[in-house]
Amino acid sequence: MSTHAKRERLLLADLLEASGPEAPTLCEGWTARDLAAHVVVRERRADAAGGLLIGALRTRLERVQSEFAAKPYEELIELIRTGPPRLSPYAIKQVDEAANTVEFFVHAEDVRRAQPDWTPRPLDRVFEDALWARLEKGARLLGRRSPAGLVLRTPDGRTAVAHRGTPVVTVTGGPGELTLFAFGRQDAAQVDLEGEQDAVDRVRTARLGV
Repeated sequence: MSTHAKRERLLLADLLEASGPEAPTLCEGWTARDLAAHVVVRERRADAAGGLLIGALRTRLERVQSEFAAKPYEELIELIRTGPPRLSPYAIKQVDEAANTVEFFVHAEDVRRAQPDWTPRPLDRVFEDALWARLEKGARLLGRRSPAGLVLRTPDGRTAVAHRGTPVVTVTGGPGELTLFAFGRQDAAQVDLEGEQDAVDRVRTARLGV
C-alpha cells in the first residue's frame, strides 16, 4: 500500500532525475546533486546524519555528504527511489511516514520551485490534512526563532501558534504553503501575511525551521 512518504519519495526522485545534477534548489548553496546526497546520507548513514542536529558532528556530516555527492548522480537517484536498507529504522512504514512525509514534500518543492517555469502543484485534501497535522504539532519548534508573534492559518480557519509575542504576524495559506513557509522557504511559499509592516518584513527574512 502506498503511503504519503513513499509517494513523495518517488516524486522527489523523479524531479531530481529530470532536473539534472547541476540544477539549482531552494536550499542555499546546494545543487540537485547536493540535495540528493543529503537525502541519501540522512537515511543510510546514521553515524553521520547526527550532524544535522548536533553541531559537534557537523564536520563529519559534511565530509560524508561530500563523499556521496561525488558518486554517480544516477546512483544517488536510485538509492533515494529504492528507499533505506532493510535494517534502517526508516524501513519501518510508520517511521518512514512520520519522518519522511514532510521531509520529502519540502525537498521536492525545493527542486520544483527553483526552476523558472514552476507552477503550483495541487494537493488532495487527505494529503493537506496530513501536512497540517504535522505542522500543527511542530509549529512551536519551527517558529521558535521568529522575531515576532507568528500565527499560521489555513483559508478554512484552522490555526497554529508558531511563536508567542507581539506584534503578531498572521500567515494564511494552504497546509503545503504554510509548511514551506515554516521550514524557511518564505520567499517561495504562496501565502498572505498580515500584521505591522516592519514585523512582516522581519518574519519574511527570519531563519525559520528546524
